[in-house]
Amino acid sequence: MSDDHTHVQEFFSARAADWDRRFPDDGPAYAAAVAELGLREGGRVLDAGCGTGRALPALRAAVGPSGVVLGADLTPAMLREAARAGRDRDGTLLLTDVAALPLRSSSLDAVFAAGLIAHLPQPGENLREIRRVVRRGGVLALFHPIGRAALAARQGHELTPDDLRAEPNLRALLTGAGWRMTSYADEDTRFLALAVRDA
Repeated sequence: MSDDHTHVQEFFSARAADWDRRFPDDGPAYAAAVAELGLREGGRVLDAGCGTGRALPALRAAVGPSGVVLGADLTPAMLREAARAGRDRDGTLLLTDVAALPLRSSSLDAVFAAGLIAHLPQPGENLREIRRVVRRGGVLALFHPIGRAALAARQGHELTPDDLRAEPNLRALLTGAGWRMTSYADEDTRFLALAVRDA
Protein backbone atom coordinates (compact mmCIF):
# COMPACT_ATOMS: atom_id res chain seq x y z
CA MET A 1 0.00 0.00 0.00
CA SER A 2 1.30 3.46 -0.89
CA ASP A 3 2.07 6.12 1.69
CA ASP A 4 -0.91 8.10 0.34
CA HIS A 5 -3.23 5.18 1.00
CA THR A 6 -1.81 4.62 4.46
CA HIS A 7 -2.29 8.30 5.32
CA VAL A 8 -5.91 8.30 4.09
CA GLN A 9 -6.71 5.11 6.03
CA GLU A 10 -5.11 6.45 9.21
CA PHE A 11 -6.91 9.80 8.88
CA PHE A 12 -10.36 8.27 8.40
CA SER A 13 -9.90 5.31 10.73
CA ALA A 14 -9.27 7.72 13.60
CA ARG A 15 -12.50 9.60 12.81
CA ALA A 16 -14.86 6.84 11.66
CA ALA A 17 -16.63 6.10 14.95
CA ASP A 18 -17.96 9.63 15.41
CA TRP A 19 -18.04 10.81 11.78
CA ASP A 20 -21.84 10.89 11.52
CA ARG A 21 -22.19 12.61 14.90
CA ARG A 22 -19.77 15.35 13.81
CA PHE A 23 -21.88 16.16 10.73
CA PRO A 24 -25.47 15.31 11.71
CA ASP A 25 -27.22 17.82 9.44
CA ASP A 26 -25.75 16.88 6.05
CA GLY A 27 -28.55 14.52 4.97
CA PRO A 28 -30.63 17.04 3.01
CA ALA A 29 -27.57 18.34 1.16
CA TYR A 30 -26.64 14.79 0.15
CA ALA A 31 -30.20 14.07 -1.02
CA ALA A 32 -30.32 17.28 -3.07
CA ALA A 33 -26.99 16.51 -4.74
CA VAL A 34 -28.06 12.94 -5.55
CA ALA A 35 -31.26 14.32 -7.14
CA GLU A 36 -29.11 16.32 -9.57
CA LEU A 37 -27.59 13.11 -10.94
CA GLY A 38 -30.87 12.42 -12.76
CA LEU A 39 -30.85 8.73 -11.86
CA ARG A 40 -33.74 6.56 -12.99
CA GLU A 41 -35.45 3.45 -11.69
CA GLY A 42 -33.17 0.49 -12.34
CA GLY A 43 -30.03 2.62 -12.66
CA ARG A 44 -26.54 1.55 -11.60
CA VAL A 45 -24.55 3.94 -9.40
CA LEU A 46 -21.35 3.97 -7.36
CA ASP A 47 -20.65 6.11 -4.30
CA ALA A 48 -16.87 6.45 -4.65
CA GLY A 49 -15.19 7.07 -1.31
CA CYS A 50 -18.52 6.41 0.40
CA GLY A 51 -17.21 6.68 3.97
CA THR A 52 -20.05 5.88 6.36
CA GLY A 53 -22.47 5.64 3.43
CA ARG A 54 -24.44 8.83 4.00
CA ALA A 55 -25.39 9.05 0.31
CA LEU A 56 -26.49 5.43 -0.01
CA PRO A 57 -30.12 5.86 1.17
CA ALA A 58 -30.70 8.69 -1.33
CA LEU A 59 -29.00 6.72 -4.11
CA ARG A 60 -31.17 3.68 -3.34
CA ALA A 61 -34.31 5.81 -3.35
CA ALA A 62 -33.29 7.24 -6.75
CA VAL A 63 -32.73 3.88 -8.49
CA GLY A 64 -35.36 1.89 -6.61
CA PRO A 65 -35.27 -1.77 -5.63
CA SER A 66 -34.32 -2.92 -9.14
CA GLY A 67 -31.27 -0.64 -9.33
CA VAL A 68 -27.70 -1.33 -8.28
CA VAL A 69 -26.05 0.80 -5.59
CA LEU A 70 -22.40 0.28 -4.68
CA GLY A 71 -20.41 2.03 -1.97
CA ALA A 72 -16.62 1.84 -2.29
CA ASP A 73 -14.13 2.98 0.31
CA LEU A 74 -10.48 2.39 1.16
CA THR A 75 -10.96 2.46 4.94
CA PRO A 76 -12.40 -0.63 6.67
CA ALA A 77 -13.46 1.37 9.74
CA MET A 78 -15.65 3.65 7.61
CA LEU A 79 -17.37 0.68 5.98
CA ARG A 80 -17.95 -0.88 9.42
CA GLU A 81 -19.69 2.33 10.51
CA ALA A 82 -21.78 2.29 7.32
CA ALA A 83 -22.89 -1.26 8.13
CA ARG A 84 -23.49 -0.37 11.79
CA ALA A 85 -25.80 2.42 10.62
CA GLY A 86 -27.69 -0.09 8.44
CA ARG A 87 -26.65 1.54 5.18
CA ASP A 88 -25.43 -1.78 3.82
CA ARG A 89 -29.15 -2.45 3.25
CA ASP A 90 -29.16 0.38 0.70
CA GLY A 91 -26.07 -0.69 -1.23
CA THR A 92 -23.29 -3.24 -1.52
CA LEU A 93 -20.18 -2.09 0.35
CA LEU A 94 -16.80 -2.66 -1.32
CA LEU A 95 -13.41 -2.33 0.35
CA THR A 96 -11.44 -1.06 -2.61
CA ASP A 97 -9.34 1.75 -4.04
CA VAL A 98 -10.97 4.01 -6.63
CA ALA A 99 -7.65 3.84 -8.50
CA ALA A 100 -8.42 0.21 -9.40
CA LEU A 101 -12.16 -0.43 -9.28
CA PRO A 102 -13.24 -4.09 -9.49
CA LEU A 103 -15.97 -3.23 -12.00
CA ARG A 104 -16.52 -3.83 -15.70
CA SER A 105 -15.91 -0.97 -18.10
CA SER A 106 -19.01 1.11 -18.94
CA SER A 107 -21.05 -0.74 -16.31
CA LEU A 108 -22.43 2.26 -14.39
CA ASP A 109 -24.81 5.11 -15.11
CA ALA A 110 -23.30 7.47 -12.56
CA VAL A 111 -20.70 7.98 -9.86
CA PHE A 112 -21.27 10.11 -6.78
CA ALA A 113 -18.14 11.28 -4.95
CA ALA A 114 -18.48 13.30 -1.74
CA GLY A 115 -15.29 14.90 -0.48
CA LEU A 116 -13.22 12.48 -2.55
CA ILE A 117 -11.15 14.65 -4.85
CA ALA A 118 -9.00 16.18 -2.10
CA HIS A 119 -7.90 12.69 -1.05
CA LEU A 120 -6.96 11.31 -4.48
CA PRO A 121 -3.20 10.75 -4.75
CA GLN A 122 -3.26 11.06 -8.56
CA PRO A 123 -6.47 12.96 -9.39
CA GLY A 124 -6.13 12.83 -13.17
CA GLU A 125 -5.44 9.10 -13.30
CA ASN A 126 -8.04 8.35 -10.65
CA LEU A 127 -10.73 10.31 -12.51
CA ARG A 128 -9.82 8.37 -15.68
CA GLU A 129 -10.36 5.11 -13.79
CA ILE A 130 -13.75 6.34 -12.59
CA ARG A 131 -14.56 7.30 -16.19
CA ARG A 132 -13.69 3.78 -17.32
CA VAL A 133 -16.54 2.24 -15.33
CA VAL A 134 -19.18 4.79 -16.47
CA ARG A 135 -21.12 4.35 -19.70
CA ARG A 136 -21.10 6.98 -22.42
CA GLY A 137 -23.48 9.75 -21.33
CA GLY A 138 -23.06 8.76 -17.69
CA VAL A 139 -22.58 11.37 -14.97
CA LEU A 140 -20.02 12.14 -12.27
CA ALA A 141 -20.95 14.29 -9.28
CA LEU A 142 -18.15 15.79 -7.18
CA PHE A 143 -19.83 16.99 -4.00
CA HIS A 144 -19.15 18.47 -0.59
CA PRO A 145 -21.87 19.53 1.86
CA ILE A 146 -20.24 22.93 2.34
CA GLY A 147 -18.49 25.20 -0.13
CA ARG A 148 -14.76 25.69 -0.57
CA ALA A 149 -14.50 28.88 1.49
CA ALA A 150 -16.50 27.45 4.39
CA LEU A 151 -14.44 24.27 4.32
CA ALA A 152 -11.16 26.20 4.29
CA ALA A 153 -12.34 28.26 7.27
CA ARG A 154 -13.33 25.08 9.13
CA GLN A 155 -9.86 23.66 8.49
CA GLY A 156 -8.13 26.90 9.50
CA HIS A 157 -6.57 27.91 6.18
CA GLU A 158 -7.29 30.21 3.26
CA LEU A 159 -8.19 29.28 -0.28
CA THR A 160 -5.29 29.32 -2.71
CA PRO A 161 -5.31 29.60 -6.51
CA ASP A 162 -3.98 26.05 -6.86
CA ASP A 163 -7.02 24.51 -5.11
CA LEU A 164 -8.08 21.54 -7.24
CA ARG A 165 -11.75 22.42 -6.76
CA ALA A 166 -11.43 25.98 -8.12
CA GLU A 167 -13.52 26.05 -11.29
CA PRO A 168 -10.72 26.53 -13.88
CA ASN A 169 -8.50 23.92 -12.22
CA LEU A 170 -11.30 21.39 -11.89
CA ARG A 171 -12.55 21.94 -15.43
CA ALA A 172 -9.04 21.33 -16.82
CA LEU A 173 -8.56 18.27 -14.60
CA LEU A 174 -11.88 16.74 -15.66
CA THR A 175 -11.28 17.52 -19.35
CA GLY A 176 -7.88 15.84 -19.18
CA ALA A 177 -9.49 12.76 -17.65
CA GLY A 178 -12.15 12.48 -20.37
CA TRP A 179 -15.05 14.26 -18.66
CA ARG A 180 -17.01 17.37 -19.74
CA MET A 181 -18.02 19.58 -16.82
CA THR A 182 -21.66 20.60 -17.25
CA SER A 183 -22.29 22.57 -14.06
CA TYR A 184 -20.38 24.05 -11.14
CA ALA A 185 -21.72 25.44 -7.87
CA ASP A 186 -19.55 26.64 -5.00
CA GLU A 187 -21.78 28.14 -2.34
CA ASP A 188 -21.63 28.38 1.45
CA THR A 189 -24.01 25.45 1.77
CA ARG A 190 -22.56 23.12 -0.85
CA PHE A 191 -20.01 22.37 -3.52
CA LEU A 192 -21.27 20.42 -6.54
CA ALA A 193 -19.65 19.90 -9.92
CA LEU A 194 -21.32 17.67 -12.47
CA ALA A 195 -19.54 16.14 -15.46
CA VAL A 196 -20.58 13.86 -18.29
CA ARG A 197 -18.65 11.14 -20.10
CA ASP A 198 -19.13 11.99 -23.76
CA ALA A 199 -17.17 9.24 -25.48
